[in-house]
Amino acid sequence: MDTSPDLFPAGPFSETERAAVYRAIHTRRDVRGQFLPDPIALDVLHRILKAAHHAPSVGLMQPWNFVVVRDAAVKAEVARAFDTANREAGEMFPPGRRALYSSLKLEGIEQAPLNLLVTCDRSRGGEVVLGRTHDRDMDLHSTVCAVQNLWLAARAEGIGVGWVSIFRDGDLRRIFGFPDHVVPVAYLCLGHVAELHSEPELQVRGWARRLPLDDLIFADRWGVPAGAEAPT
Repeated sequence: MDTSPDLFPAGPFSETERAAVYRAIHTRRDVRGQFLPDPIALDVLHRILKAAHHAPSVGLMQPWNFVVVRDAAVKAEVARAFDTANREAGEMFPPGRRALYSSLKLEGIEQAPLNLLVTCDRSRGGEVVLGRTHDRDMDLHSTVCAVQNLWLAARAEGIGVGWVSIFRDGDLRRIFGFPDHVVPVAYLCLGHVAELHSEPELQVRGWARRLPLDDLIFADRWGVPAGAEAPT
């Protein structure tokens, strides 16, 4: 069979390769307190960023940018912004959960040797982008795909990643000087780690548990359990 030069075989990975992919997925963790001080080698960082840059994006718009943060003064300013938002966040939970919330370590901004801010340029690709014509948030969804790619590549490299999401948008904009059309999507802490939790840390600490997969699978219509007949 003739094969176009721009195509390649789409067969399954070998058993070893497949196991490595699933191991990265199943052992990925949100790291907050296990960072080692060792710097991340530039070639390793480049491989991780290249994995992010190879994420799927709607219309091939590639809306992401990556702000690499090493400066201690910048990290300290970001940490102060987190502290302000985190105090506000704690008050949003029911009184019975606030003590547990306040005991959780939810960031490693100053402990991690490297921070990385992934952004979405909402003007990239122009006003009309293939695949974004009816859902303008597809650029944001694409950027999150880049974050996931980065996270799995980092796991394969032995690099821990922690996503810090508790910020006022305006604080990050002020600190980093973003123009209006650029949106901060993910503030990540990166560093080598010696150990990872066997389960997600929030599960270990009793905050939440992973939901059973079978409860989340529907057949053809919302709310119809897989295996059941859809209503006529």
